[in-house]
Amino acid sequence: MYDLVEIFESLQGEGRNTGRPCVFVRFAGCNLACPWCDTETKRKFSVGLEELAAEISTFRAKSVVLTGGEPTIAREMPELIARLKSLGYWIAVETNGLVAAQWLQFVDYVAVSPKMEFAGRYDPQTMLRSADEVRIVASGEDAAGFCREMKRLISAADYYVSPCDRGGEIDFATAKSVLSELDGWSLSVQLHKILGFR
Repeated sequence: MYDLVEIFESLQGEGRNTGRPCVFVRFAGCNLACPWCDTETKRKFSVGLEELAAEISTFRAKSVVLTGGEPTIAREMPELIARLKSLGYWIAVETNGLVAAQWLQFVDYVAVSPKMEFAGRYDPQTMLRSADEVRIVASGEDAAGFCREMKRLISAADYYVSPCDRGGEIDFATAKSVLSELDGWSLSVQLHKILGFR
């Protein structure tokens, strides 16, 4: 059974795949508790594999984003990945990178968003060490150092700094300041929030 918060169809709002139509599957539960988090993580319902696959199939998009919460701590993920692949889906995962789950090698795209507030928990022996993109929220002026450390630890094609959203106030100034100290990083905004869609 999969513990979920919601399933919905929208456009990817951030990172390299911004604008891509996707079905978002939000898993319940997280192994972090970021003070600025605006995402619901409490379980709303549970479904089995075939029920979940059938629900995803009701939407038009053929891309699926497994997000959270934190999907790498969810049970029975290899079975879900295999089922979605058999149905022809492109699969992306959004993770905080604390858990280097083996099944991530079978998805099409991995976006990792390490959290500066929990820098001490990122152990090179157990954390995710490669991804397609890294997105770090500039939750403080000192985020540049954390970004450099994560770039050293995580191999990726693209590195992004995201402005922090605290209660609807999006802090672009801090993100711009952090970016001015970094080479090879770009800005990634949560476009869905700016344009008012999910």
